[in-house]
Amino acid sequence: MLVFWNEKLVLLSVPKTGTTAIEAALKSKASMIISDPPELKHAPVYRYNRFFRPMFEKACKAEMETFAMMREPISWLGSWFKYRQRPFLDGQPKSTAGMSFDDFVLAYMKGDKPPFANVGSQVRFLEPRPNGTKVDHLFRYEDNAGWSRFLKQRLDTDVEFDRLNVSSTEKLILSPNVEDRFRRKMSDEFDLWNNIPIRAQ
Repeated sequence: MLVFWNEKLVLLSVPKTGTTAIEAALKSKASMIISDPPELKHAPVYRYNRFFRPMFEKACKAEMETFAMMREPISWLGSWFKYRQRPFLDGQPKSTAGMSFDDFVLAYMKGDKPPFANVGSQVRFLEPRPNGTKVDHLFRYEDNAGWSRFLKQRLDTDVEFDRLNVSSTEKLILSPNVEDRFRRKMSDEFDLWNNIPIRAQ
């Protein structure tokens, strides 16, 4: 999470949406950098609303706007799958080494997810709160031109965003049957992503 006090903007870091690169590029302009623990670095809307928003509004007398990105749901899971294949997780319950992408997605759809598939939900992360707290500026991860232009204009900076913490480029294959089940079961994830306008133009 990055806080830009003068610009009244907070970047909420949805995991696996390129926020490491954004934070690296913009940290020199940030008033507050929350990089640890992961529960705060990747604080979802509900946690931001509970802990950070009251601090800004009550203690600092400021209303902040929020920014976040959402990744296409299959691509997002693919990034998690690849990340958890890395050697440093070998032998641990969170490792996906030796597993097919089909098996990973099937495990993710279970109510009681095994540790390797317990990676959260983008919809849950971004869910607006009953008091109206929400993501004010939501972009598709894939809309690089749109979100990068917004950040450059809003923060009055000309930085370039390099790719960091990138998973392998190996193409993942999801069988049609599993993909169809995933699209039906997690339709709310696809609905939200599909309804985010592309601002590249």
